[in-house]
Amino acid sequence: MDLTIIPGKLSGEVNIPASKSISHRALICAALANGTSDIRNITMSEDIQATMDVLTELGASFKINGNCITVTGIDTPAENAVLRCNESGSTLRFMIPVACALGTVSEFQGKGRLPKRPIDIYTRELSDKGVIFDYNNDMPFTVSGKLTGGEFHVEGDVSSQFITGLLLALPLCPEDSVIKLTSTLQSRPYVDITINCLKRFGIEIHENENEYRIKGNQKYHAENFDVEADFSQAAFFITANAIGNNVTINNLPDASLSSQGDKKIIEIAESICYNKKAGVFEDITIDASDIPDLVPIVSVLCSLSGCRTFITNAQRLRIKESDRLETTAQMINNLGGNVTVTDDGLIISPVEKFTGGTVHSFNDHRIAMATAIAASVADGRVFIKNFDSIKKSYPDFLADYKKLGGKVQNGIVLE
Repeated sequence: MDLTIIPGKLSGEVNIPASKSISHRALICAALANGTSDIRNITMSEDIQATMDVLTELGASFKINGNCITVTGIDTPAENAVLRCNESGSTLRFMIPVACALGTVSEFQGKGRLPKRPIDIYTRELSDKGVIFDYNNDMPFTVSGKLTGGEFHVEGDVSSQFITGLLLALPLCPEDSVIKLTSTLQSRPYVDITINCLKRFGIEIHENENEYRIKGNQKYHAENFDVEADFSQAAFFITANAIGNNVTINNLPDASLSSQGDKKIIEIAESICYNKKAGVFEDITIDASDIPDLVPIVSVLCSLSGCRTFITNAQRLRIKESDRLETTAQMINNLGGNVTVTDDGLIISPVEKFTGGTVHSFNDHRIAMATAIAASVADGRVFIKNFDSIKKSYPDFLADYKKLGGKVQNGIVLE
């Protein structure tokens, strides 16, 4: 679906969907527990559906009642399963070690760019722990054998998803395990979310400097769990307000109590707005190592900040749904901005306004939504190609955008 957005200020109230990161983890923990759990305040998206589909194939069952999902945990794991991850990197990387710990012979399938996203940490670390990979750097691929515990050496600066996958799986192994980080951990808040979820479902993780110790033979316990709203999605409307809109966000959790790393958007937006109001236009640097998902929408904000901005430690964005460094720069530049791509980030030179233009989402939900927010304050119409990509994480974004007064026409309307 292509859209034309006519510039116009957004105003009104919006409820932010549930955290996708927490939802993935809570559903997996519930599926690994004995008994039945209610996971409440779930927002269905393509990624969440992918995780549920995979867990169903492994032996869990789900009953959906509004925004509550009742999960019946896996009693007897499937002997063989075809696990369709769609385009969800979280589903793929979380579920490889989980399927191996359950002893299920599993064929993993994926779409879009997912087949090319690396899993070499697993092929290296799991292959001497009872797991056999039939893998040729593409999908589908097959894993077999049963994962055993032990010592795992994992880079911390590739993706925290590998650490989360191991943390979810290793408590099921009879043996004790330790995950040792071989480089600085980036996206640490995502690992913190994992540990918090595991604790709620009865799993203990002992964290020391640069390592995680996991006792074997632990049991997941059923738990009723409320998923909090997603700062990653709220970032779009927090930025909308910072660039001149007037949106009331109703349901964000207390940032001081939340483990979500993307709550950092509040601090970034407040700092930029304060400096702009005070007439302070010095260069700023934003370290994206813990907040990679914020980069597209933060780039919209920084383009209108009056300050030159350096976004650093964002090289992992090259293996997202798109090469998110290149596509973010293309998005901003096509709207009349000025962004240069570096090896590990972006240099954003400020502009007075966005002029409008045509942006391709490249099937990347965060590019599509960031473009829509930028369009609200542009001087000219903005044409967005492949806006359907929002279904991956925030299917109701367009409906919420229109409810706030966003002026949208289907198709590329040039007149």
